[in-house]
Amino acid sequence: MVPMQRSAPRKRVAVTGASGLIGSALVHSLRADGHDVVRLVRRPARTADEVEWDPKRLYVDAAGLVGVDSVVHLAGAGVGERRWNDAYKQEIRDSRVLGTTAISQALASLAEPPESLVCGTALGWYGDTGSRAVDESAPAGTGFLPEVCVEWEAAAAPAEEAGIRVAYARTGLVVAREGGAWGRLFPLFRAGLGGRMGDGRQYWSFISLHDEVAALRHLVDTPTLSGPVNLTAPDPVTNREVTAAMGRVLRRPTVFTVPAPALKVVLGDFAQDVLGSQRVLPGRLLETGFDFAFPTIDDSIRAAAR
Repeated sequence: MVPMQRSAPRKRVAVTGASGLIGSALVHSLRADGHDVVRLVRRPARTADEVEWDPKRLYVDAAGLVGVDSVVHLAGAGVGERRWNDAYKQEIRDSRVLGTTAISQALASLAEPPESLVCGTALGWYGDTGSRAVDESAPAGTGFLPEVCVEWEAAAAPAEEAGIRVAYARTGLVVAREGGAWGRLFPLFRAGLGGRMGDGRQYWSFISLHDEVAALRHLVDTPTLSGPVNLTAPDPVTNREVTAAMGRVLRRPTVFTVPAPALKVVLGDFAQDVLGSQRVLPGRLLETGFDFAFPTIDDSIRAAAR
């Protein structure tokens, strides 16, 4: 990833989920621009840039966060990593709610709390919006993921009550070949086995990995941004359009279709979210002058395929 141009004074930023797709790219970007990064790890700290935490026990070594200017909280069990059953759905909920509770309580306990907490959440907040475009003013939807997102964001209340500026980064589908849901698509499409899912009419609100990292840094650096902020490109597209774009960029046929019943067998309850439609717009990013480097689906796929 190309380092961002440094636009703010040197900061000390703590990151949870620092080994994940987004977290590792964020850490690289911050360090490339000369910022100090503290990584929260789920084991005893081994180096000066690590802080131990255990979200399941609501434990954070808060002493290691003294002097931090901002915290970017990205940790959570992968939504698409495994087939959903009741046990894994509970893990998805607990990893987010308990982790956010632990971080926000630890920050609130500091004599001098950080300026901001950027809490990574998800577009799952909105549920299935069909073809209706929504922005941050839309209410929560119904279903498992919206319920999780509501609890997830509410768990940051201790930080807000301590006077910390809290921004909720509601992230869309990140276009990257290194991991996440899109990381599974690239090998299939490169092999000529890619195709639409279900009828392909469902909207996918996407964002390139580069723009995701840049947007998170925008949230850290913009003191007027608090509350929900959608991290998604300005022009959501349907799954049918995603399929066509993957074929164009990778120069592969896209003749296959994954029928809805097959998705339900493979993904369990998660299938209804894959087949659901989310047409979400980045209203607050655009209002605060954020500039997308890869605003279209073709741009984002090309950037990921390099």
